[in-house]
Amino acid sequence: MIVLVANLGSTSFKYRLFDMQTESQLARGGIDRIGEDADSNCFVEIGDNRQEVQTRIADHAAAVQMCLEQLTDSEHGCLSSVEDVAAIGFKAVFAGKLSGVRIVDDNLLDTMEALADVAPAHNPPYAKAMRQLRAAFPTIPLVAALETAFHETIAPEYRTYAVPYEWQEQYEVRRWGFHGASHRYIGGRMAEITGRDDLKVISCHLGGSSSICAMEGGESRSNSLGMTPQSGLPQNNRVGDFDPYALRLVKRLTGKDYDTLLDELATQGGLLGMSGVSNDARDIEEAAEQGNPRADLALKVYTADIKRYIGQYLAVLNGADAIVFTGGIGENSERVRQDVCADMDFVGLKLAESSVQSPESSVELLDGERRISAGDSRIDIWVVPTNEEIVVARQTVAVVK
Repeated sequence: MIVLVANLGSTSFKYRLFDMQTESQLARGGIDRIGEDADSNCFVEIGDNRQEVQTRIADHAAAVQMCLEQLTDSEHGCLSSVEDVAAIGFKAVFAGKLSGVRIVDDNLLDTMEALADVAPAHNPPYAKAMRQLRAAFPTIPLVAALETAFHETIAPEYRTYAVPYEWQEQYEVRRWGFHGASHRYIGGRMAEITGRDDLKVISCHLGGSSSICAMEGGESRSNSLGMTPQSGLPQNNRVGDFDPYALRLVKRLTGKDYDTLLDELATQGGLLGMSGVSNDARDIEEAAEQGNPRADLALKVYTADIKRYIGQYLAVLNGADAIVFTGGIGENSERVRQDVCADMDFVGLKLAESSVQSPESSVELLDGERRISAGDSRIDIWVVPTNEEIVVARQTVAVVK
């Protein structure tokens, strides 16, 4: 079975194509500036062959059409026809109680659109693109793998806010948790690497959007993201945890309404708002190295919050076997890893002097996978690149079958 996994942004489309009989990647590609008054950069990589083209793309349906044309190209493509694609899987974000993995239908799309306030950067483009694709490719099943599904194993005491009880019952206000595909992959991969299915793992997915997840036996026990993806750790340009009563003061002092202030917190906060430099951690680290005090403070706030959640989750899990760093920042930022792991002597957490070790493992390590803890560290520290797309592909196959 061949599955296309789609990762959508408001003006972008990235994808991977898998042959699920062997779980091998056949192709990957991406298109940007969809629907904008400018040419999009469209690329596809099939094996060692990479093709790029500049053209105007009207909407996500047109983007998928171009993707399929590239994949079925008689000279460079890897598919004989569009009918070779058994399903399209989406790493969808939020549909409230309609969680899990499900075929995309009108009920799901209506719910995602009705709950756009919770995930304003994610739900609208996904729902719009799914509607376009259902109309353009009616014979291809569309499957939504909701990010909240992985966190359904979290106990009520770690999901419930101290709000009036009817808010939870009537309005679904609770700690839903997100980044489910990434944390699910890390939990499963660590079980494969170690040969153990009972591990207590703290997964640190650090990137443009960041979250920490406590897992036991591959199941979620707590997640730093709450009701919305704007919560938890400071994000690239989203605020993270914040006292909502501060808005009343800022509203009075600025004269701005609540919607405007919330939009500012969701687009001008986080690492961007603190540093005043960029929403990219690489730019912020470079500025901090050059003596920019705001950039340095932004990184310190970010790593302090990560450390705070790790401490909390050590209590939730009653200890941990491993702490895993993943995502663009988690995999690549040595400063962030060092700052997070510093001064954790009370749990015996210690980084190795060298950032690369070759540990004993029951399986061959994949590219980028490495243990970075010292030999006498009581908790293993790992870097494991995540693979959300293969998780969505597996879930898509299960639903379609």
